[in-house]
Amino acid sequence: DFSLRYPLVDGQGNFGSIDGDPPAAMRYTEVRMKKITQELLADIEKNTVNFVPNYDGSLQMPEVLPAKFPNLLVNGGSGIAVGMATNLPPHNLNEVLEGIIHFIRYPKASLEDIMKFIPGPDFPTGGYIFGLQGIKDAYRTGRGIIYLRAKAMIERGGKNERDRIVVTEIPYQVNKSRLLEHIANLVNSKKIEGIADIRDESDREGMRAVIEVKRGELPEIILNNLYKHTALQTSFGIIMLAIVEKQPKVLTLLEVMRYFISHRQDVVRRRTRYELKRAELRAHILEGLTIALDNLDKIISLIRSSRTVDAARNGLITSFHLTKIQAQSILDLQLQKLTRMEREKIQSEYKELKKTISKLKKILGSEELILDIIVDELKQIKEDYQDERKTEI
Repeated sequence: DFSLRYPLVDGQGNFGSIDGDPPAAMRYTEVRMKKITQELLADIEKNTVNFVPNYDGSLQMPEVLPAKFPNLLVNGGSGIAVGMATNLPPHNLNEVLEGIIHFIRYPKASLEDIMKFIPGPDFPTGGYIFGLQGIKDAYRTGRGIIYLRAKAMIERGGKNERDRIVVTEIPYQVNKSRLLEHIANLVNSKKIEGIADIRDESDREGMRAVIEVKRGELPEIILNNLYKHTALQTSFGIIMLAIVEKQPKVLTLLEVMRYFISHRQDVVRRRTRYELKRAELRAHILEGLTIALDNLDKIISLIRSSRTVDAARNGLITSFHLTKIQAQSILDLQLQKLTRMEREKIQSEYKELKKTISKLKKILGSEELILDIIVDELKQIKEDYQDERKTEI
């Protein structure tokens, strides 16, 4: 994809192109979530994040997603408002996750340590990044300028053939069609000389823009002039501005990672509490069912003699010291569940639930275990979605 490093939707139809072609009308397009998007929504149903009303109060929407990976770093983002702007570059998922895992294991790690794992941005269109100082400035202060350069190679022509400059990757957010048009205008106005022909040979296999050089001209000099006067080389101003506790804040790389880890700790903690509550409720119901199976004849007699459901429920609560939830679960029980085999199933399930409850309580009582869970989940995402870096530094 030419826009997002890791697209979150799988589209069918025309969604535009790197040449600036407009997307088709929405009646001609279809989308579905990509598998990686599920990692941003995982466990949202387990009370892991707060929900707030939408703009007209008709729906509830999450305040933030319980994302398993930092989409802010991985896909970046840009926006502008009154008096402020944000422009975060995308990064390689594998590198970001490696950096976060290291930061969890070594919380006092320096920026230099983290940059061994996250050397710089990774753009979907590839190309080169020049200016390591700009990357360091951005990661250290939240602001910096990096320079992006197209990936171009010189193909030597044979006998009776011209040398060619072949562009296979261009800087991020550069329109290929406009770029070639601009080069043609520079040639026509004689601001750049030595170019005989320009053509776009791009196809489904990838980008290939060919610039033929006149005989006797040095393609290296022409390429340098193209870098100087066209969008074959551009700058990217990094502003790592994000909303932190409902306030805009320019963040360093370490701060972004620290906030993400804190967010994941909160998500895992809330998820564990939710699962513990569910497990304890189920165990409570099973305890009631065990009492029912131990006093089966008395309970059946009590239910049969009761005139209403409420009377039966109150009778169970009074006679067998059950809670309302336990009494209702007994009333909901089907007769076929009252066999010896079902008793064994209930006892087996109850035994497993007690183990689960003990494990969940142990997790809630240990920040170290919570961090271990986060690391394991990051490793799994890395294994499922890792890919090679596209932009060379």
